[in-house]
Amino acid sequence: MNLKRAYLLLCGFYTLLILIGAIALLMGGGSLTAMIQLGVGAVVVIGLWGYFLDRGFMNPRMWRPLAGLLALGIVVQLVAVFTAHLSGAAMTWTLTTAIFSVLPMIFLYRYGDRDQPLWASPEEREGGKVLGELLEGQQELLVEKQAEDSQATVRVRKAGDAYLASVEREREGEVEAFEERFRCPATLAFFIEKFTCISVGDFARKYRDGGASPA
Repeated sequence: MNLKRAYLLLCGFYTLLILIGAIALLMGGGSLTAMIQLGVGAVVVIGLWGYFLDRGFMNPRMWRPLAGLLALGIVVQLVAVFTAHLSGAAMTWTLTTAIFSVLPMIFLYRYGDRDQPLWASPEEREGGKVLGELLEGQQELLVEKQAEDSQATVRVRKAGDAYLASVEREREGEVEAFEERFRCPATLAFFIEKFTCISVGDFARKYRDGGASPA
């Protein structure tokens, strides 16, 4: 059994737990707390399936806060185990829940990293491909652009396996400069087009259509 298959079986196990919990609630009712826990667990399972299937579900910005919520829950449960006067059954249930929350917490934290191909749209993947091809023939890409209400300068270069984007932009008389590092070229394309008035097409027109000589 390879690791990928083992992880998918783990997702199936967590899914089964959620289904059992849902059936138990339907058959015997349940408290509001149990319903909330089941709902959170269902969202966690969706994230696990997305992570191991390399599919982007919902919004990447929600998964790391959810991982933080699981981490907080683990801490609270462990504190309760060692400080509260729990019955044997309650202590076993609390400790088991904490243990089974550790792996989902780790995987959801990784899943929430926006710098992954799985979160990129087809347009962003295509833009990343264009930038990657341009950087094969250029040490650095530089584009300046003046829009109606803003101006931006973007420098892009590759450092090892990472892509560095240095941005200087001016809007309403205020100038700011910052630099970001990415592993995925599609995320680089997303970053440039979201935070500046420059598009990947501007790079292509300058260095591909314009026939700029390599640096």
